[in-house]
Amino acid sequence: MLNTIIEFLKTTGIYDFFIGENGSLDTMFLIKTLIMYLIVGVLVYLAVVKKFEPLLLLPIAFGMLLANLPGTGIFHMDWFIDGVQMADGSYSHSLSDIFLNVINNGGLIDFLYLGVKFGIYPSLIFMGVGAMTDFSPLIANPKTLFLGGAAQLGVFAAFIAALFLGFNELEAAAIGIIGGADGPTAILVTTKLAPHLLGAIAVAAYSYMALIPMIQPPLMKLVTTKKERTIKMETLRPVSKTELVFFPIIVTAIVCLLVPDAAPLVGFLMFGNLLSVSGVTERLSKTAQNEFMNIVTICLGVSVGATANAENFLAFDTLSIILLGLCAFALSTLGGLLGGKIMCWFTRGKVNPLIGSAGVSAVPMAARVSQKVGQDEDPSNFLLMHAMGPNVAGVIGSAIAAGVFLAMFL
Repeated sequence: MLNTIIEFLKTTGIYDFFIGENGSLDTMFLIKTLIMYLIVGVLVYLAVVKKFEPLLLLPIAFGMLLANLPGTGIFHMDWFIDGVQMADGSYSHSLSDIFLNVINNGGLIDFLYLGVKFGIYPSLIFMGVGAMTDFSPLIANPKTLFLGGAAQLGVFAAFIAALFLGFNELEAAAIGIIGGADGPTAILVTTKLAPHLLGAIAVAAYSYMALIPMIQPPLMKLVTTKKERTIKMETLRPVSKTELVFFPIIVTAIVCLLVPDAAPLVGFLMFGNLLSVSGVTERLSKTAQNEFMNIVTICLGVSVGATANAENFLAFDTLSIILLGLCAFALSTLGGLLGGKIMCWFTRGKVNPLIGSAGVSAVPMAARVSQKVGQDEDPSNFLLMHAMGPNVAGVIGSAIAAGVFLAMFL
């Protein structure tokens, strides 16, 4: 009877939690796992109590929890990083071999993670974002495309800084994309170039997106003067339905011809927008914005969170990524603000530089921050619609930056 009980306990996750592969207490594994549980608790607190990006941080946190429960066998990150072992003992990184191995031997999250590995989820989320995004401010004032480009400064600055810190080119490119403040884009690039860093980069990207209202205002007030912050901009011209319909088609053609690797993101972003503005696919547009996007968000969040196990996440590289991500995000904000100041100077005071900070790709939060800081100086100042121009330009800009990195290193 005692032997039966002992044998049963050996099959539980509790046994694996305390006893290592050598049959003795693995203190380091125990400590690292407890630290991961603490991180899970922090993310749940930020999502539930502080309401920081709860739709993504909560699934990511729960995926982390599942990945750090010993003995579940629902996810095998090593298959996707190191490859799968073949009959002759060699390891294959072929997507077809990985897919077949998941079909035959995989757990639940292995199946869900295929959507990340094949780059499916980020593009589908971009379709939902496109359906929810109004491009009319950008169409009415196309000069704000410059601000979306200027706000990519942090992407390339962080890429260079990561190289100096010892990361290889693939890892540096994945880290740099954090500066675009676009979670799906960061996930897509990291999955393709440096999947072993996915957990740290995803947590950093979505955390900084959630902290935009705290990070950006001090930088905005540092770079701009009170006089600049009180500039009132002229009302945007009306945009015709013809312009709204042709815009996503033209942008898709131009961007995908110039940067083919950006096609999955930009193409689906514009397809989602076309569903919305065409006026004849209301049901599809609503589905893309709501039910479909919610399902994909759950699958993406849990899958990405599961990559953050103790072995991969608790490393010096993770701390470096978090610090580089913060620098990238700050530099992207500063790049947009400096671009705004340049436009202000060229237009002789007709452009409020605050809208430049919205050039990062966090839609619509960054535009709302521009509006709030402007109204703090002058309650009668309304910058939201003007800030939406560079905000949606930033979405396109980050997707193009991702395509450039993929073209260079994939």
